[in-house]
Amino acid sequence: MRTAPYGSWPTPFTAERVIEEAVRLNELRLDGADVYWDEGRPAEGGRTQLVRRAADGTVTDLLPDGRNARSAVHEYGGAAWWVHAGVVWFVDWADQRLHRLEPGGDPVALTPEPAQPRADRYADGHLAPDGETVVCVRERHTGAGAADVVNEIVRLAAHQPSEPEVLVSGPDFVASPRISPDGQVLAWLQWNHPDMPWDSATLMVRNLTTDAEAVVAGGRDESVTQPSWQPDGSLWFCSDRTDWWNLYRWKPRTDIAGVVRIAAEIGGPQWRFDLSRYAVLADGSVVFARCAGGLDGLGLRTADGTVRDLDLPFTDVSTVRAAPDGTVVLIAATATSTAGVYRLDPVTGALTVLRAPRDLGVDAAAISVAEPITFPAGPDGRVAHALYYPPVNTEWTGPEGSLPPLVVEIHGGPTAAASPALSLSRQFWTSRGFGVVDVNHGGSTGYGRPFREELRGTWGVLDVGDCIAAARWLAAQGRVDGSRMTIRGGSAGGFTVLAALTTPGQPFAAGADHFGIADLAVLAADTHKFESRYMDRLVGTDPDVIRDRSPIHHVDRLDKPLIVLQGSEDAVVPPAQSRLIVDALRSRGVPVAYLEFEGEQHGFRRAENIRRALEAELSFYAQVLGFELPEGEGIEPVVVEHL
Repeated sequence: MRTAPYGSWPTPFTAERVIEEAVRLNELRLDGADVYWDEGRPAEGGRTQLVRRAADGTVTDLLPDGRNARSAVHEYGGAAWWVHAGVVWFVDWADQRLHRLEPGGDPVALTPEPAQPRADRYADGHLAPDGETVVCVRERHTGAGAADVVNEIVRLAAHQPSEPEVLVSGPDFVASPRISPDGQVLAWLQWNHPDMPWDSATLMVRNLTTDAEAVVAGGRDESVTQPSWQPDGSLWFCSDRTDWWNLYRWKPRTDIAGVVRIAAEIGGPQWRFDLSRYAVLADGSVVFARCAGGLDGLGLRTADGTVRDLDLPFTDVSTVRAAPDGTVVLIAATATSTAGVYRLDPVTGALTVLRAPRDLGVDAAAISVAEPITFPAGPDGRVAHALYYPPVNTEWTGPEGSLPPLVVEIHGGPTAAASPALSLSRQFWTSRGFGVVDVNHGGSTGYGRPFREELRGTWGVLDVGDCIAAARWLAAQGRVDGSRMTIRGGSAGGFTVLAALTTPGQPFAAGADHFGIADLAVLAADTHKFESRYMDRLVGTDPDVIRDRSPIHHVDRLDKPLIVLQGSEDAVVPPAQSRLIVDALRSRGVPVAYLEFEGEQHGFRRAENIRRALEAELSFYAQVLGFELPEGEGIEPVVVEHL
C-alpha cells in the first residue's frame, strides 16, 4: 500500500468512469414473454430510451432518435409508457402528448395538440381489458401558476387520435387509474392539498356503468399506494394504517384483509407514478420488496400465508413484476453492483440476468459498502439513522495517525431515503479517501410512519440536528477527522445544507448545495402544484416561522465556503433560489463557487454536466481542505471567489 493524504488518492472511479456507459434503469413492464424497461442515458443528452428483450434474448432499442419517453406530470413524472401485444404507448418529453408506436412503425400522436406547448401532460396509463381504450392521468396547465393546473383521469381511444373523456375531476391530485379485469370498475388514488400522497391518500372505486363510487381505504392520516387488480377481481394495495406500508387485499362486499404484515416498508413515497414493489403470482403467492433498517430485500408470502425472506444479495429493489410463467422480473442493485434487470424463480431461488449491471472492471474489494448506523440524536433516547461508507482503496492509504475527511450527504425529498445501492458517484469520494455518511434524518422513509412524521413542523431544525449529530458521532468514534467535515445535498437536501451552515456552532468546514432552497417563501410562491403546499406540513404557514427557517435570512451566519450547482430550467427549485444565496455570499466576501448548467432541470442528466459537477465539487474541496488533486484526470479547477 502506498501512502498519500486522504482526499488525494488516485482512483479507478474517476468522473469519466462515473458517466462512462452510465444508464439509469427506472421502470419495467412485461408483455407475454417479452421484457421491456427504460434506460436514462446521459451520453444521449439524458433522454429515456425504451428497450425490449424478446423471449429469444434479442435486445432492441424501440424509440427513434430524438424521442424521449418522459412525463412532466407533477414535474417528477414516472409511468410515461406502457405496452401490450407489442404496441407501446409513451409520452414524449418534447410535447408531453401521448403517442402510439407499433412494431416497425413510427410514433403517432393520440392526444390533441394543446393551445400552448406542453400545456396538456399525460402519465400513468392503463389499457382497458378490451384493448380499445386507455385510462391515464392528464395534467392541464391553463396558466403559469400552481393554481392554474388541473389534474384529472381521462379515457381515450387506444389506437387512433381522439379527444380525451374526463372520468375523474375535482380532487387536487389523482393517480393509478386501473380498470378491473371484467372492465366494469375503475380504481384510482386521490388526495388534496395540503396533503402529500404519503400523508393521506384515498383508494376509490367507481362502477363505470352506474357511476356508483365507494371508498376502499385511506383518507385522513392513512396513505395508500400501489393499487393492483388481480384476475379474481380482488384489489391489492399498500397502506400504512399500522404505521408501516404493508400489503392488503379487498374484494367488493368483503372486509379488507391483511396479506403481509411486517415491521418493514413494502410501499414507499409516491414521488413518481406507478410504484411496483410487489407481484402476485397465479398460485396466490406474492413476492415483495421490503425496506428494513435502511436496506431493501425481497420476501415471499406463500399461498398458505407463510412469510419469509429470500436469500438474495439485493440491497435496493425498485420494481417487481409478475411474469406469466410463475417467475418475477425485477430491477435491483446490490452493495457492489449497479442496477440490473433479473428474472427470479421464487420456488427454486434461481436468478437469471436479463440486463447485466455495469461491468466496472474493478474488484469488489475496491468498493466501499454501506454500514447501517443508528446514533443518538436528541433527548429522551431519540435516535436517527444513516448509511456510512468508509474510505476504501486497494492501493492507497492515509498517513499514519491521520483520519479521513467526512462528506455528510443528505437525500432529497425530504420525504425520501438514502439508497444503499452501489453508486459510482459515491465511490468517487470514498475511493479518494473520504468517508461518506448518507443520513436518514427524522422524516425519512423506511422506518415507519412515526419516524416519517418527526419532520412535521421541524424541517430545517430536526434534519439539521440529525446531520450534525451523525457527523459528531463519527468523529467521536475516531472514524473521521472532526476538523475536516463537509456537507452536501440536492433539492431538499440542499436546503438542509444551507440551514446547517447557518446554524450557530455547526461543525462543517464547507458545503455543496445542489439546486437547494434558500428562501421558503419565494419557493412556496414560485414552485409547481405538486409541492406547492408541501411546506404546510414541514414548516407551517406562519410567515414569521417561514422567514426564520429560510437560510437566505441568516446569511450573516454563513462564513464557510460554499459551492452551488444549479440547472437553468429547474421548475422544482428555480435558479433564482441559488442566485439569491450566491449573490448574498458575494456581497459579504464569503468564499463561493457557482455553476449553472444550461438546459438542465431538477437533477443533472447530461453526461458532460454530471462530470463537470463532480469534478468541480472535488476541486472545491481540494482548495478548501488543502489537498492536491491526483494527476492525470484532467480536472478543470473551479473558481472559488473570495478564497
